[in-house]
Amino acid sequence: MEAQRTLVLLKPDCLKRRLVGDVISRIEKKGFCITDIKMLTLTEKCLREHYSHITGEPFFSRVMSYMMSGPVIAMVVEGDGAVQEMRKLIGATKYTEAAPGTIRGDFACGSNENIIHGSDTPENAEIEIKRMFDGGA
Repeated sequence: MEAQRTLVLLKPDCLKRRLVGDVISRIEKKGFCITDIKMLTLTEKCLREHYSHITGEPFFSRVMSYMMSGPVIAMVVEGDGAVQEMRKLIGATKYTEAAPGTIRGDFACGSNENIIHGSDTPENAEIEIKRMFDGGA
């Protein structure tokens, strides 16, 4: 597999529920390296860019409110096949479909409050990393 970088966001519910250490531990135990990390409060502008693919959806305003309800932790995670392997570790977006043993399967308790975000493609990973770490957030 090819070494890759991906963006991982620990969402507001992860921080509120004090699961940050558990989630980071799982990422590291899987063999990934966290090469950059920071806590930030996402702006409406940043979130509109990040979620531009769902702006027409009826749940868009709930996602925006939730993601601005508290700080997030942004991480650059590196390793072999990081994008797809992290998505496997994260689990299905819908928490009810996330398998036990995945981060969402074990910790998520709502459709919006699903603990974590991971980039879906290597191309989007680079765009999202730039957005979160190069002044866009």
